[in-house]
Amino acid sequence: MSKVAVVTGAGSGIGRAVALELADAGWSVALAGRRRDALAETERLAGRDGAVIAVPTDVTRPEQIDALFAAVRDRFGRLDLLFNNAGSFGPRNVPLDELRHEDWQAVVDTNLTGAFLCAQAAFRLMRGQDPQGGRIINNGSVSAHAPRPRSVAYTATKHALTGLTKSLSLDGQPYGIACGQIDIGNAATEMTERMRAGVPQANGETAVEPVMDVADVARTVRHMASLPLEANVQFATVMATAMPFIGRG
Repeated sequence: MSKVAVVTGAGSGIGRAVALELADAGWSVALAGRRRDALAETERLAGRDGAVIAVPTDVTRPEQIDALFAAVRDRFGRLDLLFNNAGSFGPRNVPLDELRHEDWQAVVDTNLTGAFLCAQAAFRLMRGQDPQGGRIINNGSVSAHAPRPRSVAYTATKHALTGLTKSLSLDGQPYGIACGQIDIGNAATEMTERMRAGVPQANGETAVEPVMDVADVARTVRHMASLPLEANVQFATVMATAMPFIGRG
């Protein structure tokens, strides 16, 4: 019987790459995201009728998260992996004192509260199933370690996600629920397309930054997911080798 995964933000970028990698490895995958058409395209690319399903979900809506995990339980009977990937950067290049409350809140609702609600629903399902247990992998970011200029909402939520990862790891131990975090730097996706044109640096300059193939991220998540529950990659950093991160600022 194949293992079962939920991937949020599965309609594009890292989420799509990870979903396709898991499907290629024989996993059954529930694709979650806000855009029905984008999820349908990921489902088509996977090419595994019945084993990959699209469940349109806005992670800022608790009732939609409940419906997502109910659909997984009803369709597949259990859950082995949650890849908590849905996220938002928020407004770009806005000075901290000009960031609107509603823009701050939107990033917090998606990146932190949404991740918590998905993890909570996954935890509940994993704790109650037989055999008990499963794995949660949170998509952090290198911004969980060091900020970019004018990215306070994104950076704060990614730092908070590290605390969520640690708490999930601790609270999951009695139930065979492992939790790890992958911190990604400059994977080539729609979100990082601007890197090729140049982005603000800590010294005030604008510079082009190198990127890496998103497939390298997907392979890393697949490795983390394939470990037995007795072993866990607690934190992994996968980044473009020459990007300005080590020594940033």
